[in-house]
Amino acid sequence: MQRSTLDQMRLHPSNSRMLTNILLIAGAYLLGSVACAVVVCRAMGMPDPRVGGSGNPGATNVLRLHGKAAAVLTLAGDILKGLLPVFVARELQVPDWVVAATGVAAFAGHIYPVFFAFRGGKGVATLVGVLLGIHWALGAAFVGTWLLTAALFRYSSLSALIAAVLTPVYAWLLLPELTYVVALAALAAALMWRHRSNIRNLIRGEEEKIQFGSKAPTG
Repeated sequence: MQRSTLDQMRLHPSNSRMLTNILLIAGAYLLGSVACAVVVCRAMGMPDPRVGGSGNPGATNVLRLHGKAAAVLTLAGDILKGLLPVFVARELQVPDWVVAATGVAAFAGHIYPVFFAFRGGKGVATLVGVLLGIHWALGAAFVGTWLLTAALFRYSSLSALIAAVLTPVYAWLLLPELTYVVALAALAAALMWRHRSNIRNLIRGEEEKIQFGSKAPTG
């Protein structure tokens, strides 16, 4: 009887794997929900970036309102919260779908943060972190596309949109695994939805252009 009780208490390997997967995905969402722009500005004694400029809690708006130091810290934090959970998932050698779901959760946390009334940023920097976590070349391809598009057209939002749309293509070329292609296509669609006001401004010719040396590729 005692042995049977101990056997029941012992976690079955499949249950252990399931618990690990759940913790990875949930932890990624919670980490993504930390609004680095708000945290950095509060720590530096600056006004909340959500009440000034574009109202977006991202590095570009922080740069516009509070300068380079706060913007760099925000950018680094937003990238890391996408990178770290995906990196951990890959190190634990979980299935590809769990790695992809972890990245999606981190991105979802950034754009709909539970700690900040689900009012988040546009997700570009966190997407870069997720891509770097999946494969460094994916992140490099995104950043390279952003830089090239920005140099040609000088619109941060357009650069992010084009880079995001091409990301599933890069994933198919670098990692011909349908799971990643589908997940990154979903993230690209979500990023486009978050940039819908920018898209309207681009169509009307009202979108603000980049002043090189002061803007950052982030949302």
